Amino acid sequence: MAITDDIKKTLSDPTPLYALAGAGDLAVEKLREVPGRVEALAADRKGTQEKAAAALQEAGSKLVEAQAKLTESVGALPTDVKVLQEKAQEFAMQQVGRALEFAVKAKEAYDELAVRGRVVVEKTTGGAEAEVVVAEVVVDAEPVAEVEVEAVAVDVDEAPAEKPAAKKSTRARKSAAPKE
Repeated sequence: MAITDDIKKTLSDPTPLYALAGAGDLAVEKLREVPGRVEALAADRKGTQEKAAAALQEAGSKLVEAQAKLTESVGALPTDVKVLQEKAQEFAMQQVGRALEFAVKAKEAYDELAVRGRVVVEKTTGGAEAEVVVAEVVVDAEPVAEVEVEAVAVDVDEAPAEKPAAKKSTRARKSAAPKE
């Protein structure tokens, strides 16, 4: 019954719905800002083109610098296996730390969206507490279908006439009759 209880608990928790409502509300808010930004960019077309050209030149210079740095780094790679192993371990630990950091940030963002969604739902429903009702969940395990397997008697003294091509079957059993 633990599975049934887990399913009921999961279905009765409204937090994911609140997070979804919060994400929708945030998307609407950001989409309302788009027309103003588009108008501002259209009004300042010349300035925008100049900014884009400057950003493109800056990106090109950074690319050249990065290529030079990469070439220098490849030339300075250590050839000692122990040093490489230590660096790989250090890098792996850094990545684990970053993954944990991102997990915490994702949880915080999820919680913020859930709070925002709860506010949106409460505004929409007029402050009434939303109640989630879970119907009875019945989990029945279906029995595994029985498979009939034929026993095949093989005489060891006789060679098979021809092996069937690409046919797989169950392992052949030796005859239970005593050998003479």
